[in-house]
Amino acid sequence: MGSWSIWHWLVVLVVVALIFGTKKLRNVGEDLGSAIKSFRKGMQEGDQQQLKADPPPAGEAAPSETKSDKSERVDS
Repeated sequence: MGSWSIWHWLVVLVVVALIFGTKKLRNVGEDLGSAIKSFRKGMQEGDQQQLKADPPPAGEAAPSETKSDKSERVDS
């Protein structure tokens, strides 16, 4: 009883189709596909946002900071 042959998989597929129906299986497939697409899109957007949010290297000021901003932070 090692590996399953193609006939075993076909019987399993027929039983699943009889239990759930082809329409429900099609809907599940569409939902799964859209979930995977949105997950991939979210991962790509997260990577892009993380690259933008990385702080500048130490010793370099952010472009929006001025000398007065730095002195106020140190004095506070």
